[in-house]
This record gives sequence, C-alpha cells and structure tokens, in this order.
Amino acid sequence: MDARDPEIDKELAATLQARKTLGEEYESELVDSFMDKVNERLDSRVEQRVRRELAQQQTSYARAADPRRPIGPPQPSARFARYGFAGFTMIAAIPLSAIGAVNAGTPGLFITWAGIVGVNVAQSLTGFMSPKSKHDDKDDWA
Repeated sequence: MDARDPEIDKELAATLQARKTLGEEYESELVDSFMDKVNERLDSRVEQRVRRELAQQQTSYARAADPRRPIGPPQPSARFARYGFAGFTMIAAIPLSAIGAVNAGTPGLFITWAGIVGVNVAQSLTGFMSPKSKHDDKDDWA
C-alpha cells in the first residue's frame, strides 16, 4: 500500500504555490480548501474499501450458503409455538383474573380461568388436527 497519493501531492504543491502568490491573508482559506480535498479523497478511498469488503463478504456468504436452507429468518418449531402461546396466556391470566375477581367475585375468577384453559385446549387441538402438523420436536432454529 502506497502511503503517498499523487493527486494529494499535486494539490499540496498547488496550495503552497497559491499561498506564495496570494500571501498570508488567504492562508486559512487555502488550508480549508486543501483539507476539503483531502477529506473527499479519503472518503472516496474508504468507500471503495467498504464496497470491496461487502462484495467479498457477499460472495463468501453466497458460496457458503446451504441451498436446502430456506432464505429468511428461521421459523419457530411447533414446540416453541405451543409453549409460547401457553406462556402468553399465563401472562394475560394475571390481569384477567384480577378483573374477573373484582367484578364478579369467585365465580368471575372461575369463569376467567375456564376461558383461559379453553383457549389453550383449543389451540393445542388445532395443532393436532392440522394435516401439516407432524409434531416432530426437531428444532428449526439450528
């Protein structure tokens, strides 16, 4: 990797020559102009390197990709979906139980829990009755 950029060297020489010609009163403007050109050059070189790195990464990912693996985020397994739904209903059961108990007393609490149990039973039976469901415990995340 060369440390010197010929274009920057030319710009520096031109800036120094302009300073000699124009005098010290334009020095800050000349330095600012030179620094802007250096920054533009640095930005373009960094951009080129980033693009090159991204292209190399994409190429390596494409080569390493398993054609049998579906594209996109991994899908949760049936076991994860079942337990996730049950966990959600248990969390929802807390405020629902409080609402049922406050508004209708003990019968309201029993009705609330009957509904929660009913929703969970219906959800689990839906999985058993689905023709696509094989209920294998293979984890799709791996």
